[in-house]
Amino acid sequence: MTRTQLSACLSVLIALSSTAALADDDVSKVNGSITVEAGQRRGDVETVNGSIRVGDNAAVQDAQTVNGSINVGNGAQTGRLETVNGSIRAGTKLTASDGIETVNGGVFVDRGGRVRGDVETVNGSIGLVATELTGGIETVNGDVTVGVDSHVAGGIKYTKPTGNFTFQKRDPIVIVGPNARVDGPLVFERPVKLYVHASAKTGAIRGATAIAFSGATPPAQ
Repeated sequence: MTRTQLSACLSVLIALSSTAALADDDVSKVNGSITVEAGQRRGDVETVNGSIRVGDNAAVQDAQTVNGSINVGNGAQTGRLETVNGSIRAGTKLTASDGIETVNGGVFVDRGGRVRGDVETVNGSIGLVATELTGGIETVNGDVTVGVDSHVAGGIKYTKPTGNFTFQKRDPIVIVGPNARVDGPLVFERPVKLYVHASAKTGAIRGATAIAFSGATPPAQ
């Protein structure tokens, strides 16, 4: 190999190394939204006032914001997903290596999701469809739907409201849908309406009486 050829090869290797290093860089902002395009790889993604969007088949470590929503595309890989004031929505086949948490906002994970950890919210609904959750679900005021074919390895817990919470006018609705499974206990420290499909399986229930249903959805409210 000539000196010119060697120099060219070294230049290519350096460029590739630089690209690989940049591919997993953290992204941080105070004011402004962040987008990780489809197929890209990033490290931690953080903002204070802004939303976060992770494209299809992209990979990030933790994604966190304070005032903003988090939207994750199909086939994405993430660490922990967390916001304070905003919703968190994930498309199909999410792989999250840590939990999902919001305070004022809902959480939804579409079909084929795999989440290691808990899903938590205070004022917001939680919905899972054909999703595997290794932890449990915890909320105070939101509705919960463990949808068709979902598996929650932990339990479901509703914590008793404290302080000056603004209560919704009705009791939260909890649905354990067709072929769904909740291995751990279902503990309710506040009134709820609990619907459990005839094909579903749950752990022990404390603080509520399950209403059985056999259709695709519970009876109309």
